[in-house]
Amino acid sequence: MPVGLIRYSPINLGRWLVWGGFALALVIAPLVFSSGSSLSLLSLMGTMMIFSLSYNMLLGQSGMLSFGHAVYSGLGAFFAIHAINLSSSGTLQVPLTLVPLVGGVAGLLFGALFGYVTTQRSGTAFSMISLGIVELVFACSLMFPGFFGGEGGVSGDRVFGRPFFGISFGPQIQVYYLIAFWLFVSAVAMFALAHTPLGRIANAVRDNPERAEFVGYDPQRVRFLMLMLSAFFAGISGGLAAINFEIVSAENVSAARSGAVLLFAFIGGTGIFFGPMLGAIVGVLLTVMLPEFTKAWLLYRDFFHHDGHVRTGRHGQPDRDEPAPGIQGTDAACAACHAAAGRACGHRSDRVRDADRDDVSAVARRGTWHFLEFVRMERRCYVDACLADRDLYAACRRRIFSATTWRVSGCLGGCAGRA
Repeated sequence: MPVGLIRYSPINLGRWLVWGGFALALVIAPLVFSSGSSLSLLSLMGTMMIFSLSYNMLLGQSGMLSFGHAVYSGLGAFFAIHAINLSSSGTLQVPLTLVPLVGGVAGLLFGALFGYVTTQRSGTAFSMISLGIVELVFACSLMFPGFFGGEGGVSGDRVFGRPFFGISFGPQIQVYYLIAFWLFVSAVAMFALAHTPLGRIANAVRDNPERAEFVGYDPQRVRFLMLMLSAFFAGISGGLAAINFEIVSAENVSAARSGAVLLFAFIGGTGIFFGPMLGAIVGVLLTVMLPEFTKAWLLYRDFFHHDGHVRTGRHGQPDRDEPAPGIQGTDAACAACHAAAGRACGHRSDRVRDADRDDVSAVARRGTWHFLEFVRMERRCYVDACLADRDLYAACRRRIFSATTWRVSGCLGGCAGRA
């Protein structure tokens, strides 16, 4: 009678410690950095970490240098924001916690569509085809405003339905923990995928596609499968970005965004799994906070243009004797809106953001990434306060993602004063 063999596999203690420490860091991070701007920055880092990891599935694991990875993240974000709007109107019943999956499925489908074409070639040809696709999709985002929203993009309201055990995803900290949950799940899934036979064969195709073909594997099929899976996780990051900012525009499918994730992956290193995550953290910090620590901040003074340039003093900050009217008006409007929200919309008071004067000013001073958060807080002030005159604000919002993106901050301040 054959006796079954009992195999003993020792526990990889180091791996458990690494992943346990990663989960613990995600939990305690908002407790250490608890201000409104810090939570927004942490949320942005979380979405970019997933995006960078998904890109490394192409570059680091499969050897595919893509210049169009933002297509899958951006299209996933557009489908996610439409799912949010349909759920808000009652047409579609999708809980907000599963909206990232909508973006992921959209990214997977478009990865299958575009990947079948792009993976027919490798090397430089693949890179150039991916660049052409991202430019094509970016052009379509301006040609079909019915779906993409034109220059103003598509906005939504992530707070819909009844709160579940007090969780409405209105406060930023609740959104952060949603992003942290999906970040941990996606990171574990991508790490596990890298150790599957498909992941190992992808490494073989990266190193020597001819030899992999000689032993019976189709390099094109391997590249195609890896691109589809990478597009799925990129779509998840796009869905989380749509939830975080509540607005998606043509910038989400631009070549500039593809170049940014490529840079983040290179900063952290493509040879190790956690490298792109560290690169995303460093890249976001450099993008958002570097203007505060360099004399090059003077180059950004035109961003606060409103009926003429605002003079800048030392370190590029506005002179105290000549305040920037857009920012000052914004702070006053937010304070007024929060006060009005407590009176006119008491039943929605839990949806009012913690956007105090310091947070709004800090957000407004920083780079392009955080400007989206600044716009979102502006919009939330008006919606939550139930102000009657929204037409003037809507006209300004449609200009947000135009060629003069930053200068519209002054227009927002003017709208705030008139409201």
